[in-house]
Amino acid sequence: MKFSKIGTTGLDISRVCLGTMTWGQQNSEDQAHQQMDYALDKGINFFDTAELYAVPTSAATQGKTEEFIGTWFQKNSNRKDIILASKVAGPGIPWIRNASPLTGKSVSEAIEGSLKRLQTDYIDLYQLHWPNRPFPHFGQNRAGLIDFAKEDSKQIEDNLLDILEALGKIVKDGKVRFIGLSDDSAWGIMKYLQLADQKSLPRIQSIQNEFSLLNRSDDPYVAEVCVRENVSYLPWSPLATGMLSGKYQNGQIPEGSRWHTEKQLRDEFDSFRKTPVALSAVGEYMSIAAKHNLSVTQMALKFVDMQNFVTSTIIGATSMEQLKSNIDAFNITLTDEVIKEIESVYRKYPIVY
Repeated sequence: MKFSKIGTTGLDISRVCLGTMTWGQQNSEDQAHQQMDYALDKGINFFDTAELYAVPTSAATQGKTEEFIGTWFQKNSNRKDIILASKVAGPGIPWIRNASPLTGKSVSEAIEGSLKRLQTDYIDLYQLHWPNRPFPHFGQNRAGLIDFAKEDSKQIEDNLLDILEALGKIVKDGKVRFIGLSDDSAWGIMKYLQLADQKSLPRIQSIQNEFSLLNRSDDPYVAEVCVRENVSYLPWSPLATGMLSGKYQNGQIPEGSRWHTEKQLRDEFDSFRKTPVALSAVGEYMSIAAKHNLSVTQMALKFVDMQNFVTSTIIGATSMEQLKSNIDAFNITLTDEVIKEIESVYRKYPIVY
């Protein structure tokens, strides 16, 4: 396993991060423990979770994922072996603080619940899951979809400072070591860094955003900020919610898959991804993999790992077979010819959803 530094923290994190969001919905507690055991045995020391999880989201499963991690820590007495990341939910979830916006008060409340479920007295990296303001993710990354001019920038900045001050107290109290963002923008990163510098508050060390062969919208703008400001980039959904496996081609939705489970709970979660052009792009990436005797999922994961602004890629799996294949992907090599063919498809399908 290879390692990278996260931000300016000095912490060494594995280039593979174990994502956990299916635990408590698609995966049982025993299966979650098996995944953590295997990941740790393979040298993965970086786990990512959130108070929101499990996903697909529901009031019945919210917090289950953190609970499963907590029982694993208790069983193995190995908390010190893991760099643990979790996230405080943004607005819009009715069963989490009545869907209220992120504030300093809500962050202070959320950390207590996460610590209790995780059965630990500290979190290494505590992240803001998504901002209050409109943000260019979840199908909102195309031009013309967000009217930034109608937002009150001063009000937004006051809210960011309130949140950052609360995070500063949490860090001072020893409940959190470092802080990060998720589903935010280049402006969001820079504004938090500016406020931290002006007010002597903790700096943002990382951002996790969606990035894959199907969604490369953070490159070059967020990517440049991350490199020049030493903020770690942690891509989530490197397989585009499983689309890049090819299992959803030709209208298929296999039983037990994420889309199948989400359809039972909420029809719209991934509907923005289900476009003909996205499926066409997947088909062409599958052809490249087949031509070069590669697994398309492993090709997709390794491509993300190869990007020079990526610090650690967040993977997830619902089966041990998937987990083993995903981890093994980081040991393969993509030739210059494969990369050239990938770029050709990207130029043809730059924005697919």
